[in-house]
Amino acid sequence: MTELARTDRSRVKRMHERGRYDFDTVAAILDAGFICNVGYVIDGKPYVTPTSYWREGDRVYWHGSSASRMLRAAAQPGEVCLSVSHIDALVLARSAFHHSINYRSVMLFGQAHKVEDEAHKLQALENFVERVVPGRWAQLRPATSQELKATMVLAMQIGEGAAKIRTGNPVDDDEDYGWPVWAGVVPLRTVSAAPVDDGRVVADAPGAPGSDGFRHLGIEPG
Repeated sequence: MTELARTDRSRVKRMHERGRYDFDTVAAILDAGFICNVGYVIDGKPYVTPTSYWREGDRVYWHGSSASRMLRAAAQPGEVCLSVSHIDALVLARSAFHHSINYRSVMLFGQAHKVEDEAHKLQALENFVERVVPGRWAQLRPATSQELKATMVLAMQIGEGAAKIRTGNPVDDDEDYGWPVWAGVVPLRTVSAAPVDDGRVVADAPGAPGSDGFRHLGIEPG
């Protein structure tokens, strides 16, 4: 896949020049985070639930308790909407009207499917752990059959949707550039602090994330 499908609901209309539909851009935005928002409908009422996710090729996955109302609803016939966003900077202009935010976002539409095969489910969960902390899965106590039974994994094809991105400086009205107030961007970034153990770690146990352990997610050492 090189381009996501553009439909009436997925085509970026407001500030359309910020829209991106190429798969590589969408994948890069998805890979830069691990929290999404899933929109779905139960009994005719809309809900949006934040949850962790990960991407494998042209599919996005999320998981949770097998008793989760959100997961059970999302797995039913019908479509869901999944969105991810990152804030990169505050954009301070010379008027309140032109203040903005630099961001990267993705919105996807599609049908979620329950991963039924146990081997596929186990591999997907391993991929999730490895995405967050590479090398950790092999250090963990193996998952039990009961834990797998209690966990539901959903997958959705990345087929319809769009990315939307804003970068750069504020864009003021020409007559405002002489106004005596500071204007520009305030970059923002997510940082990780030193790991804090839970007080019950076995002596000399491996596995504490290093100072740059989350750099692959765009999280810089603090």
